[in-house]
Amino acid sequence: MENGLTEAKISELDTPSNSYSKRERLALEYAERLAVDHHNIDDAFFARLHDVFNDAEVLELGMMIGQYIGFGRLLKVLDLEPKYCPTE
Repeated sequence: MENGLTEAKISELDTPSNSYSKRERLALEYAERLAVDHHNIDDAFFARLHDVFNDAEVLELGMMIGQYIGFGRLLKVLDLEPKYCPTE
């Protein structure tokens, strides 16, 4: 994702076969688990993270994921989420 995300790449998020790298897929899994199932992140998952990320990367990724989760929740409780998504 060094060059950013394209619409095509974003559209692959929910498809079983996609062009995301192993690192990208694991980062996405980390984000999803932190958002919806953080109580079940165990040592085995951290071992998988450490297969492709070093300690500093695991921490930084977790901090960024947490920041975005928190920001999204704040927008929700303050009723600042858009009510619709305009299309062209």
